[in-house]
Amino acid sequence: MKKLVFITGTRADYGKLEPLALAAIELGHQVHFFVTGMHLIERYGLTTIEVARQKEFKRREFYNQNEGDSQDQVLSTTIKGFSDYIRSESPDLVLIHGDRVEALAASLVCSINYIRSVHIEGGEVSGTIDEVYRHCNTKLCTAHFVSSVSAQNRVIRLGEIPGSIFVLGSPELDTHNKNTGINLDDVCKRYEINWKDFGIAIFHPVTSELSNILDQAESFFECLSESKKNFVTIAPNNDPGSEQIFKIIEQLPKDRFRMVPSMRFLYFSELLRHAKVLVGNSSAGVREAPFFGLPSLDVGTRQNLRNQSKSIFNSTAFEKEKILKFIRAQWGKKYKKDVSFGVGNSSANFKKILSDTSLWKLPLQKVFFDGL
Repeated sequence: MKKLVFITGTRADYGKLEPLALAAIELGHQVHFFVTGMHLIERYGLTTIEVARQKEFKRREFYNQNEGDSQDQVLSTTIKGFSDYIRSESPDLVLIHGDRVEALAASLVCSINYIRSVHIEGGEVSGTIDEVYRHCNTKLCTAHFVSSVSAQNRVIRLGEIPGSIFVLGSPELDTHNKNTGINLDDVCKRYEINWKDFGIAIFHPVTSELSNILDQAESFFECLSESKKNFVTIAPNNDPGSEQIFKIIEQLPKDRFRMVPSMRFLYFSELLRHAKVLVGNSSAGVREAPFFGLPSLDVGTRQNLRNQSKSIFNSTAFEKEKILKFIRAQWGKKYKKDVSFGVGNSSANFKKILSDTSLWKLPLQKVFFDGL
């Protein structure tokens, strides 16, 4: 039995980590969660509750930010908090997802202290500061659980040993690939959604574009309002610039926009299943929507180059006619299911990798792989 520590700072990364953590429990491992970031902020739904629902998980909460803190301040605070936590727990393996500052903090702590760590969903490309964090995590972590062969190849080009890279698939697709036990009526009742004909809108700040993020949000949501369609709007993440987006969302007409601070992942899965379109700049639009065959409009640079499925369309926040044309033409259409990021069997793959001795034999002293 091994002690596994997962770090989670957002509702999105927890949706990916939970299926893997449950799979580890099934194998008899201890699972601990270091819960931080927006999970502990009331405005974003206090989603630490979602982690607490799984009684098998041991959980430690850590407040890593005050309102208005810059990302470097959040990073330094998280490094100190996670370092103290790791010293008290002595894990056999730390599992780190993606490209947030919380993930970068954990990767640094593990690397400096020679603690075995896994980076999940490295090798992805996008158009923001997140890409820098993501590739840093790749260089700092011991092993890599990637979502696709193309991601695997990028990680190799970053100088990582091929034997340290395992193709896992995208873990949240496991949830989307099963019967959630929830129907649309359940979702609408829980989140006070008054229509069955709706799209989903998610618009996050882009930290490198703060000078005009308010203008972007205003233009984007103005187009949605002009479309006369109904939209369930999921609140933005807590990156700098989110307050400006909230200002726009809070002014939207309540009869056609339902703003939800956060949504339980099983409910979000069912929402996606019944939505007519997804618009905005969330990774859900380039990864999960195509898995459902749901048309999505990727707005701006945040998910730039992430996926090129036939169900994905692109525009800037200022291309009003393009946005309206997408909504009119794609509303309610269905595309062939896209499996570029897996078929929804990541948990099974995860069990095989954890049970394979090669993961546990990887050297903690890293070397640069210069090619075959």
